[in-house]
Amino acid sequence: MSTPTFATISRIVQEEHACDPALIRRDVPLADLGLDSLALMEFIFSVEDAFHLRLPEDRLDPREAGITLGDLCDAIDARLAEEQASDPARPAPAHA
Repeated sequence: MSTPTFATISRIVQEEHACDPALIRRDVPLADLGLDSLALMEFIFSVEDAFHLRLPEDRLDPREAGITLGDLCDAIDARLAEEQASDPARPAPAHA
């Protein structure tokens, strides 16, 4: 199942990091995308910028083994929900 969050992440990893589209699934660990450590951090920063948020490392450290694209989506959706709950007047973000 593709969500708007996953679609945005998929676009970023394909366009900015030229990852194989066959690898872009929710169950694929970030480590399996073929990104070195610097590219992985750049990918996370690009995703954060696209959603106008920062993910605390205690919630999701991309260097941690086993973190999947689905985990990243879930962390983003949870963070967006927290921000919306703390400021109901804030408009829901449009996905990039």
